[in-house]
Amino acid sequence: MSTKLVIIGLPSSGKTTVFNALTGSEAETGAFTGDAAEPNLATVKVPDARLDRLTEMFRPQRRVPADVQYLDVAGIAKGIAEKGMSGALLGHLGQADALVLVVRAFADENVPHVEESIDPARDIETLTLELLFSDLAAVEKRLERIKSQLPKLSGREREATERERALMERLKSTLEADTPIREILPELDPEDEKTLRGFGFLTAKPLLILLNLGEEQLGETGERLIADIAARFARPGVAVDALAGQIEMEIGRLEPADAEEFMRDLGISESGLDRVIRRSFALLGLMPFFTVGPDECRAWTIRCGASAVESAGEIHSDIQRGFIRAEVVGYDDLIAAGGMAEVKKLGKFRREGKEYVVQDGDIINFLFNV
Repeated sequence: MSTKLVIIGLPSSGKTTVFNALTGSEAETGAFTGDAAEPNLATVKVPDARLDRLTEMFRPQRRVPADVQYLDVAGIAKGIAEKGMSGALLGHLGQADALVLVVRAFADENVPHVEESIDPARDIETLTLELLFSDLAAVEKRLERIKSQLPKLSGREREATERERALMERLKSTLEADTPIREILPELDPEDEKTLRGFGFLTAKPLLILLNLGEEQLGETGERLIADIAARFARPGVAVDALAGQIEMEIGRLEPADAEEFMRDLGISESGLDRVIRRSFALLGLMPFFTVGPDECRAWTIRCGASAVESAGEIHSDIQRGFIRAEVVGYDDLIAAGGMAEVKKLGKFRREGKEYVVQDGDIINFLFNV
């Protein structure tokens, strides 16, 4: 499963610095303007200590972690939705699995804020309203098109279009009440939810609000800010976290031993990359399962609640079609036993059918007909 997170923010929010910190890239900062500008793109490996441990145990020829893509688009200026986002920018945002909203919390006299003051809550409201206005414009445009189409339709085609109109009217009312679409998703039936996915509405996507801190805000100051912002903005489908983008970017350019010492001096217990990716996966409802052996230890990304047969399809469609059963071992059981032979002796080796719900960290071998 390919996962794409699009990084957005106001101009001068430091989002390209955050992109560099998360991906180890060298994208130019401070010169990324215009909503149709070419975005920065990088694919990074998802850190997982469990995959490291499995690699030590099985000593395969290859270790293959899951990966995630980050796309850093141009700054979204206040008022952009009113004049209309470019088709290129809307295209990038619409294809995202989730949005990462970088919000400036750091002070820097050399980098003026576009609003002339530092106010993370204000900036979050500004950007979320821009996303909401963009969705509202798209819904109104779709309703106009439906209105012109309906007189020409009949039968099932008219019935389906009437159903879509009712959905769009509901979305319009929701957005006009300043409510993002993601908040009504649990109330929609599967057919309407499927229709909705085809539009790529921005406020339907999970949102990670990422506060970009200065060095002086590390520790208790930053923790208080996170708590304040979370209390105000965290809702279903919205998470809040923070990192010091400039510091994290510098850490990423150091040798591992130097980076560890630098982090220790600053009181940083883990890299921002590790934490942000974990929060992103949790927000998206994603988790890994593993396949192991002498050739390869690999992490595969699936949605939480996926069945064994659905998970088999992540490896190859032939395995899904010819599924016979899944041989499953829990990660903790395998580590506690010390090996596959030992875990079988303890009776922790299970044979599961198509409907088995895969658990986070399961080690699975699929048997299938060719």
